[in-house]
Amino acid sequence: QVQLVESGGGLVQAGGSLRLSCAASGRTFSIYHMGWFRQAPGKEREFVAAITWSGGSTAYADSAKGRFTISRDNAKNTVYLQMNSLKPEDTAVYYCAARRSTILVVTTTSGYNYWGQGTQVTVSS
Repeated sequence: QVQLVESGGGLVQAGGSLRLSCAASGRTFSIYHMGWFRQAPGKEREFVAAITWSGGSTAYADSAKGRFTISRDNAKNTVYLQMNSLKPEDTAVYYCAARRSTILVVTTTSGYNYWGQGTQVTVSS
């Protein structure tokens, strides 16, 4: 079973940037399809971005397009989420997720079976 640990969250002013990291413990990280989700208080967990095991295909929520970039470094067993031009509505707990490798990008919560514990991102106005 894969263990995922997120880091890099914190407090930032609107318009600022943060880079989230997700470290996987398993040696098989490179063959996993990875995603980022977020959940704000009182709201359901929502899709943010996803990337295939090769890094060749990515997908973004409309709210993230043009501002967020997902990438991975399989040599370091790590996936990243670079967040720029942050807005107060980006405030949430951000979760890293993984599933077995697939050709198509997966954007649904139910499509992933491994989850990290989350890292808090707070954007002040």
